[in-house]
Amino acid sequence: MNPEKDFAPLTPNIVRALNDKLYEKRKVAALEIEKLVREFVAQNNTVQIKHVIQTLSQEFALSQHPHSRKGGLIGLAACSIALGKDSGLYLKELIEPVLTCFNDADSRLRYYACEALYNIVKVARGAVLPHFNVLFDGLSKLAADPDPNVKSGSELLDRLLKDIVTESNKFDLVGFIPLLRERIYSNNQYARQFIISWILVLESVPDINLLDYLPEILDGLFQILGDNGKEIRKMCEVVLGEFLKEIKKNPSSVKFAEMANILVIHCQTTDDLIQLTAMCWMREFIQLAGRVMLPYSSGILTAVLPCLAYDDRKKSIKEVANVCNQSLMKLVTPEDDEPDELKPTVQRPAEPNPDDTLAKQEGTAGGGPDGSCDSSFSSGSGVFTPASTERAPVTLHLDGIVQVLNCHLSDMAIGMMTRIAVLKWLYHLYIKTPRKMFRHTDSLFPILLQTLSDESDEVILKDLEVLAEIASSPAGQTDDPGPLDGPDLRVSHSELQVPTPGRANLLNTPGTKGLECSPSTPTMNSYFYKFMINLLKRFSSERKLLEARGAFIIRQLCLLLNAENIFHSMADILLQEEDLKFASTMVHTLNTILLTSTELFQLRNQLKDLKTLESQNLFCCLYRSWCHNPVTTVSLCFLTQNYRHAYDLIQKFGDLEVTVDFLTEVDKLVQLIECPIFTYLRLQLLDVRNNPYLIKALYGLLMLLPQCSAFQLLSHRLQCVPKPELLQAGDSPPAAPKSQKADSPSIDYAELLQHFEKVQKKHLEVRHQRSGRGDHLDRRVVL
Repeated sequence: MNPEKDFAPLTPNIVRALNDKLYEKRKVAALEIEKLVREFVAQNNTVQIKHVIQTLSQEFALSQHPHSRKGGLIGLAACSIALGKDSGLYLKELIEPVLTCFNDADSRLRYYACEALYNIVKVARGAVLPHFNVLFDGLSKLAADPDPNVKSGSELLDRLLKDIVTESNKFDLVGFIPLLRERIYSNNQYARQFIISWILVLESVPDINLLDYLPEILDGLFQILGDNGKEIRKMCEVVLGEFLKEIKKNPSSVKFAEMANILVIHCQTTDDLIQLTAMCWMREFIQLAGRVMLPYSSGILTAVLPCLAYDDRKKSIKEVANVCNQSLMKLVTPEDDEPDELKPTVQRPAEPNPDDTLAKQEGTAGGGPDGSCDSSFSSGSGVFTPASTERAPVTLHLDGIVQVLNCHLSDMAIGMMTRIAVLKWLYHLYIKTPRKMFRHTDSLFPILLQTLSDESDEVILKDLEVLAEIASSPAGQTDDPGPLDGPDLRVSHSELQVPTPGRANLLNTPGTKGLECSPSTPTMNSYFYKFMINLLKRFSSERKLLEARGAFIIRQLCLLLNAENIFHSMADILLQEEDLKFASTMVHTLNTILLTSTELFQLRNQLKDLKTLESQNLFCCLYRSWCHNPVTTVSLCFLTQNYRHAYDLIQKFGDLEVTVDFLTEVDKLVQLIECPIFTYLRLQLLDVRNNPYLIKALYGLLMLLPQCSAFQLLSHRLQCVPKPELLQAGDSPPAAPKSQKADSPSIDYAELLQHFEKVQKKHLEVRHQRSGRGDHLDRRVVL
């Protein structure tokens, strides 16, 4: 510094002392400056006051010499003390050079700068609030200072500034929020602690409504919640807890829509505390905001559904996620199936600010609202208020929701509980919004069929509920529901139509010729027959599924849908199945279910008597497909008490190729005859006169069997028949026997017998072809 330079009104002694390396001499100079400035204040000499401050700032505080800078800082503090309440007029000139020294490399100088600013602020008090942002910015840097003395000094200044803000009602929150939003993303733990402490203070001030600006800082708060320091995490938990309490007290002033995506993002984090906290917030938002959250359903489901599969280590998160899931599901109502222009409206919240940092994160996290949710929310007052006159309809965008559900259901690595929740959602949507959901059925149908191979019975049950709803909902009855695996199918009011060719390996004949359907059967929608075709197609391509779960799946469908429809349609399809081995296996499976399942009790009773034209038509329909398996055809005749026809069929068995599989099925039929399902048949053995063909049919089975346990079982049963000599009667039975169905004019048994011979001939030809190719193992019995 040039000693000859004129620093008036500062005297040479003051200038010399300000540049001294000793603190005591600089302090004496500061006292002289204070005395000098007081005189100028008394004289109202503002020109000289400004000149003194400018000199201390430019020539000392911003000097290249460290001792000069120290002298300038203590001199500026002295000026502020001397100015007293008038210091507010010169705060900009007093503060700026001091804040510049906050960045000095010398820690001692940073400490003196902090001390000087403390004195300036202490004198000015509320007058510093217009300069709060620059003070806060400087303090946030000092909070992370490595020197403990500087940090201690900054804490004193910080407390003073907080006291001033708490006491004042002129704090400019709007101007402060951008700075807070920027600083809240600091990774320094001390800076984070500083930010959190200020948010706590501002939240505690009654005149400051920080809740209005919560969307600006919520993401940053959740970032801080993941800090490694326990103390900081605890402080952040407290802040978030206070905000949530405020939200519960004043839900009408909360911008739920602007914060929905923030919660969606943090509900998917790997940090347990952040995830649990975000999930708790999401639960409260759904319950408080209600249908306002519907446009964000796809993002919420993306975050919530995986949590439902958590184990006990994350039990708390799982429980809260389950509540979120249930609450969100309840928001979907039948009104969501109405055209958008007819929907009721709700209060309109403000749109999120597209310029802030969070909006960028939302774009990459995939947690945005479904579809075009911006049509539901537009900028307005910025506050969700019941009293608002601006209203907009809330639209449930199914495209995004279905995409999320489809994605989770397709992921084989996803947990069982999540898959169940997805299926519950699909079922709920088909119940509440069937018309809109059927637009997505073609994309959902393949994965729903694939889910039938799931390892969990509970998943399969829920999957069947969805498929059954699709197949039976009136909304699915359309002229053109769209293809699944081939041409469209239409179901008339009186019959189930057979589709045109194009179904791989299932159908091979065109048209709808020759297949009757029971007129009494409730009409299924356009997807029912498609479901049956694709289900049989899956059984055909995945034989393990048929063996392990086939009976289980069909039995459950008989509970969920009309059993007669299921058997009728499957019989129609199997009648034209090209893979005869599969057709035989499938008929055997259906026959076992028909004869043994409690779910089929009513259908068995309907077939047992054949009193109505409908039951006779059903019998004929089943019979034609049952012909793929000779033994099941006989069992069907036993069930329907067509004993003469059963006897005629067994007579034809002599022309069939007798294999081990064939004898095994005869063995199983004998076992079935001894089961409760055929109690009526065994009792009819007592009436020898009216049931000669029943006894002959059983003897026919006995003659087919080799000497085995089944032979002994049936032989012992027939030995119990009274007066066996009556079996010597002629082939013609007594007139009008009660249990004989051969006289029914509605059934052409000769034609049915011809059909049986035709089908068995086709089976024989196929077996011979395979044997000729060397890919068929001849299992004929050598007698």
